[in-house]
Amino acid sequence: MLPIKKSDEFNHACRRFVGSVRLKMIRLLAFTVSVLVLAATSHAQERPPIFQQMFKAYGFESFGQVEKIRYTFNLETPGLNLSRSWEWEPKTDLISYEGKDKDGKPVKVTYARSQLGSQPDVVKNEIDPAFSNDNYWLLLVLHFSWDGSATVTDEGTQKLPLGNGSAKRVVVKYPSEGGYAPGDTWELYVGADNRIEEFVYHGGGPGTQKRPKLLMATWGDHKKAGPLLISTDHRGTADGNPVRVSLSNVSVKLTGSDSWVNAQ
Repeated sequence: MLPIKKSDEFNHACRRFVGSVRLKMIRLLAFTVSVLVLAATSHAQERPPIFQQMFKAYGFESFGQVEKIRYTFNLETPGLNLSRSWEWEPKTDLISYEGKDKDGKPVKVTYARSQLGSQPDVVKNEIDPAFSNDNYWLLLVLHFSWDGSATVTDEGTQKLPLGNGSAKRVVVKYPSEGGYAPGDTWELYVGADNRIEEFVYHGGGPGTQKRPKLLMATWGDHKKAGPLLISTDHRGTADGNPVRVSLSNVSVKLTGSDSWVNAQ
């Protein structure tokens, strides 16, 4: 791999990258998980058949069985390495975080998103946005299904952007105004098994100077955690600079069980 120039500007961009791949606030407090999953499935059915096939392949029809899920988000770029550990209860939206703040000081906190407004600034401005970003990497297709503003199109079989071979390109695009990530576009390259193999992210809309304009990476090392299929390794480039995002220590606790099921 070619040496990369380390600059304050690039390091700043890397930190911004951690929160670049945004998602909407998870609206689980207003409804039960089962109602949300039914709504997500219904929404997915309005989209191309390949999207519903992906939804099923990743086990999201069974997401209502998940009582708790925990994982560690890891980011590696030139000049920056970080890890953040999470435990999340989807039905109550209770979140536990262990990691560091922006100054590198250890932080361990548990909070309910329903009470986010009363939390310290570090939770509102740093930890909760980080949770949103990291959870998006964990449950990408599910979040797209929840996202009503994004359009999804099946562009047919095309060459992979990074590897050899070809796959079906599924494009997820946000409108230029409104929504959580205005103008952003995702190209998902989906294999015959309905799993994502690679993706390309195009930053668009206001504020993209704080996010990568172009992010290309693999969507690999799939593992099963209970009914869920999770991609745990992503390697590629962000604006031409090498980047790796990985998920470790992934496990779920299902309804009626006291045991954690590790991803394997």
